[in-house]
Amino acid sequence: MRLHLSDEGEAMAEGESGKEKEIEVTVREILEGSDMNDMTEYKVRKEASSRLGIDLSLPNYKSLVRSVVQSFLEQQTVPKDEAVDEGSDQVAGGDGGGGDDDEDEDEDHVICKLTKRRKVTMQEFGGKKLVSIREYYSKGGKDLPTSKGISLTEEQWSVLSKNLPAIQNAIKKMESHST
Repeated sequence: MRLHLSDEGEAMAEGESGKEKEIEVTVREILEGSDMNDMTEYKVRKEASSRLGIDLSLPNYKSLVRSVVQSFLEQQTVPKDEAVDEGSDQVAGGDGGGGDDDEDEDEDHVICKLTKRRKVTMQEFGGKKLVSIREYYSKGGKDLPTSKGISLTEEQWSVLSKNLPAIQNAIKKMESHST
């Protein structure tokens, strides 16, 4: 059996990339024909597993499905006419701590860049607005989302933001104990 490297640098058997493409196409078909108010990543993965006869709960496949769902979500919700200067770690006009809505090359509504590869974005999925904090990688001159990150609903974001003072106090206590 011959092995080669995927775009993400993982070793995989020859023919695996064809299987990945088949999985991606199937997942996208499922998403396009679904009621997004009722659809979850688990349901997409389960349906795609059934259609393809492949166990998509295995870690590599699970990650692939998550990535396709995230990509689909981002493509469905954003206009395609603005971009952020990729040489900057901050959103144009921003200080890295929030501010102006802008969009990156993937058309996310970028709220801020936490680092060169970690962004806070706003998007809509299944009629729900989401705040996402996600890592990105570069491919073909574009920043693309990875599966590393979290998306919070408005309700979850509200709970988190209301508890920021408690989180900050806990951080201060941890810092004082470590000195």
